[in-house]
Amino acid sequence: MLRLSSAALFLLLSFHGCAAHNPAQIQALKYKAVGPVPQVLAVYEAWFGHPSHINVGYSSHDASVVSRQMKEAKSMGISAFVVDWYGDREPFIDKSYEIMQSQAEKNHFQIAMMYDESNDEDGATDEAIADLTMFHETYLLPKSPGHQAYLTYQGRPVIFVFPKGNHTDWDKVRSAVSQWNPAPILIQENLPGKYPNAFDGYYAWINPGKAGWTADGSNWGQQYLDDFYRTMGSKYADKIVVGGAWAQFNDSKASWSLNRHISARCGQTYRDTFDYWRKVFPNDPPPFVIVETWNDHEEGTDVEGGIPNCNKNGSGSPLSPAAAVTTPAQQAAPAAKN
Repeated sequence: MLRLSSAALFLLLSFHGCAAHNPAQIQALKYKAVGPVPQVLAVYEAWFGHPSHINVGYSSHDASVVSRQMKEAKSMGISAFVVDWYGDREPFIDKSYEIMQSQAEKNHFQIAMMYDESNDEDGATDEAIADLTMFHETYLLPKSPGHQAYLTYQGRPVIFVFPKGNHTDWDKVRSAVSQWNPAPILIQENLPGKYPNAFDGYYAWINPGKAGWTADGSNWGQQYLDDFYRTMGSKYADKIVVGGAWAQFNDSKASWSLNRHISARCGQTYRDTFDYWRKVFPNDPPPFVIVETWNDHEEGTDVEGGIPNCNKNGSGSPLSPAAAVTTPAQQAAPAAKN
């Protein structure tokens, strides 16, 4: 198995299948893409170069590496990195973020933060408020280097939340960050839970679905994505819907490995997940789709080298880069029905 050239990644906007559904159950989305298709983001892990993580040949502290990655991402149709960030719990990652925001502005790229919630049972709420306040004062104010590169939607900075121990009172956090000017948009993982009023929207995350993980990785997430989009469309159409796309999953290199797999299926998993929103919202593109991930080599979801591909005779020859390129008009056009 080899990898497609980088130009191939955005081609996959044009692939999708069709699923029967009752249009009456799906409401028009309140928040839609600015253009004809969602803006494509990619989750970025900024911990490489730290000794607690595997050696991938570069450091997230190397500005030249970050600049190169942003150029590569742009060539693949990705316009922003969403960087995992832990506040002062992870100083190495905070330094990476500082470098990345400055590089984003220089490269006419965008950047956003995904806040990794504390796993501690005591003090999680106070820590979240302190961390987000620190982030606002360090990175979002007019004096902050690179602040103009920060991702916004309708004029408000977009912050993603990755839940951990679920010990945070997000109503209290929402009250605190609502004092910012402008107040941020908070986007949480999966469907609305305990604090639906605290969040402006929700994003899909890598998931094999209710059937769970299989040894061959055949559960690629169809049931999960179908449930996510249809529930959002029928019950929470007034919230921001953020799609999720992934090429594969294999956590065998991670120190926390649980031997979990999602098969790439010769690139079909990426095609199916990337374009699944069209099945439920064919005329209502959501604002964003997040590629999960750009560079998580430890869980095998990285796309920075392209996406897995096998040719028909099984020799693993990659697709031709020229054949993989599509024009903006092709990307915007509705895919043909199956």
